[in-house]
Amino acid sequence: MSEERDLDVSMIEIQEEFIQHMERGGKKVTLLAAIATVAGAYFAASYFLQLVVFPYWLGITTQTVNLVDPGLVVAGAVSLAVSLLWLYAGLRDLAFGRRMAKQIKEIRGLQSQAAKRYGLGAEGKA
Repeated sequence: MSEERDLDVSMIEIQEEFIQHMERGGKKVTLLAAIATVAGAYFAASYFLQLVVFPYWLGITTQTVNLVDPGLVVAGAVSLAVSLLWLYAGLRDLAFGRRMAKQIKEIRGLQSQAAKRYGLGAEGKA
């Protein structure tokens, strides 16, 4: 029985280290996702203004450059597409980070139950 308990305690300690590693990684992913989301939203709004609002809704077709020049429109459309992809990736990363945080919370609850069962402290360590 003692050998089985030692194995269980070792497994709990290994899981604790893994979970801490995942939490640190999750925080980094969440931060990067937030930055990507803000940047993607900014660029998408900027290109939308340049490609649609100014030339077609407000009728501003020339400034220092011709906003409806085919080359500029293509470059703007490509930039808008890349920005929207960036925004999508950021939102997906945010959703992933939230799901991972929820799963880690559930694992922490199970770990706490196992620690109580084996008479370990609140942190799961002997």
